[in-house]
Amino acid sequence: MNKSELIEKLAADTELPKSQVSAVVSAFEDTIVAEVKSGNKVSLPGFLTFEKGHRAARTGKNPQTGEPLQIAAADVPKVKVGKSFKDAVNS
Repeated sequence: MNKSELIEKLAADTELPKSQVSAVVSAFEDTIVAEVKSGNKVSLPGFLTFEKGHRAARTGKNPQTGEPLQIAAADVPKVKVGKSFKDAVNS
């Protein structure tokens, strides 16, 4: 399911216009990104938790030549799946 299919499904389930559902989905995405970018954790208990992680600088290797190369440190998004979501998928 892609974003447009999700919007169509939510619009059908809630009987709201697709334009309103699309605006809510976009606002949801923008809010999650902005909060995680600023270092805040966003938790939807039992479903998902979004947070900012840090990956330290390290030495890797070029897979074609085998030469060592430096990989820079980076901030990365982390997503954890909640227990009730896991349970629903496994049942």
